Parts: sequence; C-alpha cells; structure tokens
Amino acid sequence: MQKNTNILVCGIGGQGVMTATEILAEAALALGFDAKKTEVAGMSQRGGVVVSHLRFGERVLSPQIAQGEADLLVGFEAAETLRWAHMLRPGAPVLTNTSRLSPPVVECGVFDYPDDPVGQLRALGVPLQAFDAAEIALEFGDIRLGNTVMLGAMSDHLPFPAEVLREAVEARFAQRKPEKREVNLRAFDAGRERAAALVV
Repeated sequence: MQKNTNILVCGIGGQGVMTATEILAEAALALGFDAKKTEVAGMSQRGGVVVSHLRFGERVLSPQIAQGEADLLVGFEAAETLRWAHMLRPGAPVLTNTSRLSPPVVECGVFDYPDDPVGQLRALGVPLQAFDAAEIALEFGDIRLGNTVMLGAMSDHLPFPAEVLREAVEARFAQRKPEKREVNLRAFDAGRERAAALVV
C-alpha cells in the first residue's frame, strides 16, 4: 500500500456505526496494517449523529481524516451522508443507506431534513451506490443487522479482499454472540450482492 486509506462512516446513534468501524479496523489489523480510529458521537444512545474516522496503512500518525481526503464515505443514513460529502477526495465513492432516520435536531425543528438527500448526492457527481439497508436487514428479521449489510456493501471498495472483512465479521460474532454469527454472515453477503448490482 502506497498511502493510507481513509474511511469515514456516519449515521445516527443506534445504527451500529461504531461497531462497523471497529470491525473494519480489526480487518485491517489482521492484515498487519497500522490502524487508528476516532468517533464523534452526539447523544448516540438517543439517536444523535455519529461519525467515525478510520485510517489504516503502513504507518498512521493521526486517526483524523482531513477535509477532502476520505477515500470512501459510508452513510448509514442518507442526510448524514450528504452532510459529510465535503470530506471526500475527488472521485471517491459513496455508499448510503436510503432508509430515513431523522436525528433529534430535525425532530425538534432545529434543522430541516433535506427533501432529497440521495438526489443531492447524485447532483454532486460522486460515484454513488444507494439502497435500503434496513429493508434487507428486516428480511433477516432484525433491523440491527443494517450495519452488517453496510459492511458487506463496502467490502468491494477496500484495498484488500472482501473475504478479509467477512472473516472479521465472523470472528466478532463467533466470539461475542455466536448465535448471531450465521445471520450476520448472510446479511453481509446480501449487502455485498446488493451493492454489486447497483450501477455507480
């Protein structure tokens, strides 16, 4: 790897943004990369906005991604994806969940929810894959699988084989929740398949 890889993951508290980033970091560490991450969580347990920075490569000095340097933006909520699009380097891809989940600042009337966040992302001209991860998660009986669906969707955008990330998902659940191992692997595969079917 000639340079560090910068991945920004954003969403709403309770969607599993931090867990997904931890699994990504574990995959990078398993390959021997230096990896650093940091999160900003605004009332994450109550549905506040959450953004997580992950940088990995031969040597990483800081976990913070500078504006205009993200190699991949993964949004678990479309309006949040739009809000963080300025972090992308030119030509970098975007993956977003299209299912709407408004944070408290919108519900309280402090901010307006964009009329069409996915349309606005497309208007920026970024390579975009957008789909309803919540719908896929519910096909497996648990909306909390949305983060694993998104991990599967991003797996072919990484500078290492998708199987490495899948193995990190399997290791996480085999250790912590073995009864959830198989369904998470199926959710991962479904997310990867859905993203691969989308025209960028």
